[in-house]
Amino acid sequence: MSNPSLLILAGDGIGPEVMAEVKKIIDWFGDRRGLVFEVEEGLVGGAAHDAHGVPLTDETMARAQAVDAVLLGAVGGPAYDDLDFSVKPERGLLRLRKEMDLFANLRPAQCFDALADFSSLKREVVAGLDIMIVRELTSGIYFGEPRGIFEEGGERVGLNTQRYTESEIARVARAAFELAMKRDKRLCSMEKANVMESGILWREVVNEVAADYPEVEVSHMYADNGGMQLVRAPRQFDVIVTDNLFGDLLSDVAAMLTGSLGMLPSASLGAPMANGRPRALYEPVHGSAPDIAGQGKANPIACILSFAMALRYSFDAGAEAGRLERAVEKVLADGVRTPDLMQAEGEAPASTSEMGDAIVAALEASL
Repeated sequence: MSNPSLLILAGDGIGPEVMAEVKKIIDWFGDRRGLVFEVEEGLVGGAAHDAHGVPLTDETMARAQAVDAVLLGAVGGPAYDDLDFSVKPERGLLRLRKEMDLFANLRPAQCFDALADFSSLKREVVAGLDIMIVRELTSGIYFGEPRGIFEEGGERVGLNTQRYTESEIARVARAAFELAMKRDKRLCSMEKANVMESGILWREVVNEVAADYPEVEVSHMYADNGGMQLVRAPRQFDVIVTDNLFGDLLSDVAAMLTGSLGMLPSASLGAPMANGRPRALYEPVHGSAPDIAGQGKANPIACILSFAMALRYSFDAGAEAGRLERAVEKVLADGVRTPDLMQAEGEAPASTSEMGDAIVAALEASL
């Protein structure tokens, strides 16, 4: 039986730095746990544009379709701001999501106890937080037609179309219900059924899918209230399912509950392939952070935890994913901090590579 395959696209900015630490961990699992991956590497975003004139080549796209999972670092940066929209670095990421049909974006928001004081909210509000936001990723207002900027009545008009089919809603809802069954069996669906027809359809379809999951407690909430409730009492939620636009906004709100964007992984999943594994892309939520690129200041934990999600959702290695997550928690409890996690002045922060080394050491100590 062949080893599972993984395509690494480090990308731009701090992407290559944080990915270097993930590679250490991939090597550790191969050397110490017998979990060996066939790793390929490619270019995406600005790096691909610099080399090939496009943010993602057809060859790399084909490789992404063929492997068991893709692990991506970050794309973009000010050097590419003046490029035509069609070849901006972000278009490479959007192409991966669209052509791989990665319709379910999983964004966990977990507050490690050692970082509870880093949240903008009080410790007692966020301590123990562990929620999962499931965002529909390949439809909705970001992809709807018609769209564009045009002249009407003597002035410019910007148009975007919010569009969902019931099958698009049903498949992401089902993915969210499946997750809820493995967690606390509570699911909250968020939309704007009070003012949007797409929201009405969203609520109706979620209720139809819910009939197949009688053990899951289902609730509905308007998305604007959902944003308020995430800040007011986030632990009331377990799994949240929502559309592309609201998921983009709400997951960023939830991100800051945990203290740092440098801590947050994500998974984008599609339909099962012939081998039963879902098409999948894993990436940290943070951007390319060009202001600190190349300085050893980046926090690699979000990218490392994205690999943990790959272990769990693509490679049926939930126990090893838990081992890696506990290693991260142990390192944080021991006080190892990259600059984004520093509070007191005068403390010496850990570099990107030192954080990676500390996590590898904690993995070794777990044996």
